Amino acid sequence: MSNVIRLTFPSRSEQRAATYAALLDTFATHRRDEGDVFWLKENAEILNILECTGQDVGAGALDAYAGLYATIEDRLEFFPQYYRFFLSICLDLESLGLTGGKGQRLAQWVADQDLIGAELSDLQRGEAVRLMTRIGVNPGIDVTPINDRLHAFAARSATFAVPNKKAAYELTHIVFYLSEYGRRDPGLSEDVLRSLKFAGTLAFLDCNWDLLAEVLVAMRYCGVTPPPAWDRAIADVTARFAVAEGDDAVRQDDYHEYLVCNWALSAAGGKPFAIAPRSGPVSFHSDPKTAAPLRELSEVMHGLSARRSSDWQLMRDYVCENVSAESAGILLAAEDACDCFEDFFAGFARTGLRASLPGAISA
Repeated sequence: MSNVIRLTFPSRSEQRAATYAALLDTFATHRRDEGDVFWLKENAEILNILECTGQDVGAGALDAYAGLYATIEDRLEFFPQYYRFFLSICLDLESLGLTGGKGQRLAQWVADQDLIGAELSDLQRGEAVRLMTRIGVNPGIDVTPINDRLHAFAARSATFAVPNKKAAYELTHIVFYLSEYGRRDPGLSEDVLRSLKFAGTLAFLDCNWDLLAEVLVAMRYCGVTPPPAWDRAIADVTARFAVAEGDDAVRQDDYHEYLVCNWALSAAGGKPFAIAPRSGPVSFHSDPKTAAPLRELSEVMHGLSARRSSDWQLMRDYVCENVSAESAGILLAAEDACDCFEDFFAGFARTGLRASLPGAISA
């Protein structure tokens, strides 16, 4: 009688846990030194994404952070300027399953030291308040005027109709903050939603998938379904990511785009982080960017000078005939994707000053 050999394969949950363990080990131990502020940034980002998307990382996946967690009080005390990183990492580690209960004590110390008083921007102050209230610590700050100013900034849609990456990333992070990373309805106005559509349209035209992914997450946190063309673009980009390992790994890579694209994929109901890196040095690489039409579009519009119009219907054929065929295709796809594309283009055309000048030609 022959022996029967039973083969066993890891379950899907076990496979996912192994993927997260490898991913966290990569960021915690193989990309940068723990004393590097960029180590703090990268690890705060990946832990935050895993936590706010509700991923079950498995019991052993957080072992890579045991050393940091054991000494986090000393690090925070000596590097108080990085308190938001330390507090965010600590709270996310505990939410993901690391035991120790240090978060509340750290947050209370931050409040007692008034470290928020060192922040210059409303968004950073608001984020600090969010971290402390998340663990039940009263920061002693009224966030109402902070939130009002942030909402006013986000509601000025004209800001986001012209290329300004810094402002666009501020917009998405304002939505993340006000929605508590998807935990509550931020109650934002239609003007803010229009701002997100404008920022997303510019990101789509620039093939800036990093920014577009953040816009998709922000829209969903507002309870809005993004344009399907934008979702498809991010899903396609995410699937084409490559991983360089060992000696082929490099310091400067597309890790942030990799993280936020997978975040957007998860927010849309997909399975994030399909790539399971091996243990050791790893870098993440997006496909070489396609020719983005934004620069061509800007050059064509600027070259028209006084003949430039803010009316998309008047400009549509001329613009499409004077950019490359590939750029024209992306431009028309952007038009189809956004239900307020004509309003976006009116701001993008930048014809407002001429109307106030003597003898001006109407747009």
